[in-house]
Parts: sequence; C-alpha cells; structure tokens
Amino acid sequence: MSAATPTAAGARAASVEAAIRAANDEGRAALVVYLPAGYPDLAGSRACLEAAVEGGADLLEVGFPYSDPLMDGPTIQAANQVALEAGLTPRDDFAMCAELTAAIDVPALVMTYYNLVWHYGGTERLEAFAVDAAEAGLAGAIIPDLPGEEGGPWRAVADAHDLATVFLTAPVSSEERLAAAAQASTGFVYATSTMGVTGARETLADSARPLVERLRALSGRPVCVGIGVSTAAQAEEVAGFADGVIVGSALVRAIAAGGPSAVAELTAELAEGCRRGYPG
Repeated sequence: MSAATPTAAGARAASVEAAIRAANDEGRAALVVYLPAGYPDLAGSRACLEAAVEGGADLLEVGFPYSDPLMDGPTIQAANQVALEAGLTPRDDFAMCAELTAAIDVPALVMTYYNLVWHYGGTERLEAFAVDAAEAGLAGAIIPDLPGEEGGPWRAVADAHDLATVFLTAPVSSEERLAAAAQASTGFVYATSTMGVTGARETLADSARPLVERLRALSGRPVCVGIGVSTAAQAEEVAGFADGVIVGSALVRAIAAGGPSAVAELTAELAEGCRRGYPG
C-alpha cells in the first residue's frame, strides 16, 4: 500500500470548511448530504451521490456500512444491511469513492464507526484507512463514536494525509466534552439536534440552537446540524442559526421511492430551504 500524497498546503482538508464558508458567503446555509455506500448497490449509490450534487449539495457524507451501528436509525440501518448482505467491503466502498470524487466538484467525507477504521488495515490500522481515504479523493472523515478528547491518534494520521476530521457533539455534552470536540474538529463541528438515532422527525428539538451557540463560543469552525432534518421547512429553520444543514434518512428514503431523480429533486428542495432560512 503506497502512501497518499497530501495536496498542496492541506488543500483537500481545507476544502471542507471552504465549501461551507462559500455557501454562507452566497447567503445560504451549506447543505450536507449523507448517503450510504452500496445502497441500492454500489453503482446505484454512486449515481445517487452524484444526483445529490446535481440537486445542490455542498458537501457529501458517504456512509460506510457497519454491522453494529450506534447512531443509525431504522432507515439507514436497513439500507446498510442491503450493502452488507451483498458482501460489499470498505475496499469496495473506497473504489466507488474514487470514481465519485473524480466526477464531482464538491468535497466528500467518509462517515463510519471507529471499530471499522481500527481494524481496516491489520497492523497498519488507522494509517491504512487514512491512506486509502486520501487515495480515494475523500476530503475527510466523520467518526461518530470517537470522542474528541480521545481522537488524537486518528487526528495525527488524518492530518498527515490531508484529511479533515469532524467530531460529533450532543445537547447534553459537558462544556469540557464540547470544548474537546470543537477544538479537535477540522472542517466543521457536527451538532446533533437531539439525543437518539438518525431518522426523520416531524419537529426539531429546541436544543439544537443552544448547542450551536455553545459551540460557537468554543471554536471558530463552522457548525452544521444533523439528525431529524428531513424537509425543506426544517432545513429553513436550521439555516436560521447554523452554518450548515445535514440530511440523511429522508434522502435514503428517496432512493427507495425514485432513485437518483428523487434524490436530486429532494436535494433541490432542501437547498432552497437552506437559502430561505439563512439570515441576512
């Protein structure tokens, strides 16, 4: 396995924050789209991710399926199970990502669990995962079950291979844990709008805005809000106080309903919500 060559001056990792700031400069919250690799199959997942870009996504999160998810709700769990039962592996997912990143002009990040990252490369472990992520053209990683205060080993290899690292925060997090995640994150800080797993909700929790405000007092990084956002109206609401809006489960359901065209249509609606709600 050859070492990936970092882009000049950390440009790959920096592209994550730059994409969010560019959207904000245009008078809108950035739209971050999550879709799983391998659903409905590998080629279909790439087509849906490309459709999201066509619909107006500013960033992509490519979920690598894992057998024991902690954060995923029933919609994403079911989609991931399709990929797992098809026998797809992270190496297959990286191969798809290499084709994807060559075809799109927005940053894409891998999102998966630490156990998969840790066991990916045998004795090389974290280094191997970072190398292959960089070689696939990915701009960073989101590892939801890795606390910011324990993320030093991963951050070291991610930084060495020009990958941004995004840590998650929750409304019930202590100030110490929020500070650790906010200060360790590069690219953006992920604010979960509510406790619990992913999935569409009829209303957003009141805890999202205060969490964003707490994080902004701790870090100058953009703050993006996810979990529970599924409609353009909800995207508009979040855009009123966050730098970016993250949507996943609703778009996974769109794949089942109508494939790439349905993904592009819903993404366009969500992007319009991100524009309508952004202040000023």
